[in-house]
Amino acid sequence: MSIVSLDNTITLALSVRDRHASAEWYEKTLGFKLRMHIDEAGWSELQTNTDGVTLGLGEQTEPQPGNSVPVFGVADIASARSALEEADVKFDGETETIDGMVSIATFYDPDGNALMLAQDLSS
Repeated sequence: MSIVSLDNTITLALSVRDRHASAEWYEKTLGFKLRMHIDEAGWSELQTNTDGVTLGLGEQTEPQPGNSVPVFGVADIASARSALEEADVKFDGETETIDGMVSIATFYDPDGNALMLAQDLSS
């Protein structure tokens, strides 16, 4: 039995130099559909061709290759985080919230791979 209940979505987050140019590349090259650009957050999202899988693009000046972070959707980030912390899962700082958009929390697997929880606040 799992510690937290994940919903049926996952976002694969990548760091890129130019979100707008990268989004255009993914649209033209792989047929992904732009969902949104959130310029104030340095974030863009594209719907992949796989149901429930979104590609997130975070803008960084010097992105490192191989930097993908799976972002798992949850209904209640506070309870999911609490359950993981009780299981000795390590988090990177506090949960961050962009009002009316999303709450996110980064955590690590036993090998130090970064993963993220996200609660959609847009509805």
